[in-house]
Amino acid sequence: MTNSNQRGTTGRSLVVLRDDAVAEGVQMLSEMTGTRSVNDIITFENLGVAIVNAPPEQLTVSTRSLDNSPFLIVEPEGYLHAIVDAANQTSATRSVNAQTKFDESKLTWGLQATKVSELDSSVNGSGIKVAILDTGLDLKHPDFQGRSINTKSFVPGEEVQDGNSHGTHCAGTACGSLNPTQLPRYGVAYEAEIYVGKVLNNRGSGEDGWILQAMEWAITNGCHVISMSLGAEVEPGQPFSRVYETVAKRALNRGTLIIAAAGNSSQRSQGKIAPVGMPANSPSIMAVAALDSNLGIADFSCGGISPGRGGQVDIAAPGVDVYSSVPMSKKYDRYNGTSMATPHVAGIAALYAQVTGLKGRELWTALIQNAQRLPLNSQDVGIGLVQAPIFD
Repeated sequence: MTNSNQRGTTGRSLVVLRDDAVAEGVQMLSEMTGTRSVNDIITFENLGVAIVNAPPEQLTVSTRSLDNSPFLIVEPEGYLHAIVDAANQTSATRSVNAQTKFDESKLTWGLQATKVSELDSSVNGSGIKVAILDTGLDLKHPDFQGRSINTKSFVPGEEVQDGNSHGTHCAGTACGSLNPTQLPRYGVAYEAEIYVGKVLNNRGSGEDGWILQAMEWAITNGCHVISMSLGAEVEPGQPFSRVYETVAKRALNRGTLIIAAAGNSSQRSQGKIAPVGMPANSPSIMAVAALDSNLGIADFSCGGISPGRGGQVDIAAPGVDVYSSVPMSKKYDRYNGTSMATPHVAGIAALYAQVTGLKGRELWTALIQNAQRLPLNSQDVGIGLVQAPIFD
């Protein structure tokens, strides 16, 4: 797995269209670019987004003089990556966490810290659809047998089968089994319906177009929650992507909450706090920071250091020494990262959706209102530690 989050571009453009002018916009794009092939313009109608096989400069010049244009935003398409801490799976991590208050003989420390361990068995995510957009899933893993799993690969030439392990680990945390073949239990919403969209290849890299196409698929299928443990680094003060922000707003309006990893680019022990990466830095995407089992901020976890430009941390979750499923034959492993924190929040969001019936913005509010406040800076952990729906 790679930890390189450098943002490169594909040479294509992302175009956000007015909700009421999608067909008109696609027709105009075709005329402007002189396209002949259906592959030159790919349209996601639910999102109101098109991917155009032309550079942004060409489209910007072409649309500049239009009155009442169907085009709202034009940005370059780029690459995103799986987010994993470079210090992953170290013996030092295990020795530090072995001294904490959590006994993991039956349940992971993450399930205990978020109070998932205290829930009645009826609170399990039943009837809720959770999309994991990542490197896929090991469909042969015994802990996922018999589950309702819908899969689709958006990576050309690669099947959904996870050849990386990142996706299987994240899916396990969000929706893993109540009774895994080996303790401890690690999954949150163990009865949720799982939608696995492979948007990152087996090297852990993907294109915006693959991710947006999968978001369209998840929203069209009525997913309540989309979990994205992926991203790219941004510079301090760099604005968020207006494409992802518009898509996230439209998703919330359709009842889908998008949750994404804040990023692992900080080195806090050396005095470096990096800004929340994209797309988590979009205000309408819930950005998740990582905590260790002492409920301290993880050394690598990015922070909300770009006020006024989005990029805030919204909530925090367990993200250090996280035990979950990985592809066979290893079956289980411990990873570090805001990638590992994100599916904790996604799984717990599914639990709230089940017990309250809330969707979209209201579901976001429920997660925020019931979080555990922490004696830490809000730019690092947002509102605090996500908590399972335990009501008085």
